[in-house]
Amino acid sequence: MTSSPTVIVFDVNETLSDMSPMAGRFTDVGAPAHLATLWFASLLRDGFALTAVGASRPFAGLGADALRTVLRGVDLDRDLDGAVDHVMGGFGQLPVHPDVPDGIRALRGSGRRLVTLSNGSAQVADRLLTDAGIRDRFEALLSVEDAGIWKPARAAYEYAARTCGTDPADMLLVAVHPWDIDGAARAGLGTAWIDRAGTPYPESFTPPSLRATGLTDLAGQLT
Repeated sequence: MTSSPTVIVFDVNETLSDMSPMAGRFTDVGAPAHLATLWFASLLRDGFALTAVGASRPFAGLGADALRTVLRGVDLDRDLDGAVDHVMGGFGQLPVHPDVPDGIRALRGSGRRLVTLSNGSAQVADRLLTDAGIRDRFEALLSVEDAGIWKPARAAYEYAARTCGTDPADMLLVAVHPWDIDGAARAGLGTAWIDRAGTPYPESFTPPSLRATGLTDLAGQLT
């Protein structure tokens, strides 16, 4: 990574969006709150499995499929299709983390270009950032749906570099997921791991170039 990246690439799900309200969507339909974590992990597992064989499916479709598996056998207060629709509907209404608006404004104010690169849809990112009042700080909202392969495959990050017209070494990938940090590093990007909860970083993955407790902390390190 260059000492001063010109393009900052943000993961969206969990990095910018606060997914804690999803637990309430599960309890709404009569399911235990802890299934929200299992569901999201199952969704990612299935996306990564397809990526490993060179295939790709839209995030929303995998999410619905994973829900039907996770909710099987649960005593729901409505039919399964209705429960799936209710939970998936919540994914499109999540807020950003409290540190995100000020952090994004500070990072954009430093003169850097900001884009997103999500395994989800660009429409979800657009709604999230618009509601937070920071959509205008982003040059582009990129989705792996256009790359044809999910992160952490190298081709997903290379797609972002091509779209931005820049070298991967001039880009900084910002994410809360160590697997995303590792994938971006292997593709030649600089990386910044956002650790809001004090979680140990797995030794099996390539370590991040930077570590921050939030986006405001990251902005302070870069400006």
